[in-house]
Amino acid sequence: MNDAAIAPLDRLLAERACERLIIDFVHRLDLGDPSSVATLFTPGGSWEWPHGNRRIAGRAALSQYFGTRPPDRLSRRLMTNILVTVTSPTTATATSYLTTYRVDGFSEGMVPPQHPTNVGHYEDTFRKIDDTWLLATRTTHLAFGTDTRRLASPSSN
Repeated sequence: MNDAAIAPLDRLLAERACERLIIDFVHRLDLGDPSSVATLFTPGGSWEWPHGNRRIAGRAALSQYFGTRPPDRLSRRLMTNILVTVTSPTTATATSYLTTYRVDGFSEGMVPPQHPTNVGHYEDTFRKIDDTWLLATRTTHLAFGTDTRRLASPSSN
């Protein structure tokens, strides 16, 4: 693509909109309504986790999948090294690093420090539809990972 095809301000605005989607995705999973991440995707958008061959496509399926998050799950995701590349006035790609801390069995209080559950990166594609940037695809690549730890119930302490 010819860099002159996109005005610098338009490029900057596209990069920021895509960065916002990356952050909004993890914010909704950790602190918001997990099923609402589906609205960040194009209608036919997909999320893929190659480990275990999971691929979820379409907003309804994404909403259902992310909505099944256990109610006693506590998670915090750290997103870094976000690199967005605008490839046209209506398309972009990004790579971003993730570190996930996650436990099940949470009821309240502070969890003692522990190792991350997952460390890896996302590869995303974006599409601009009706002046709104959305995720078209998100693929998760893990360099390090383990099963989610379950906290001991308070009665077993």
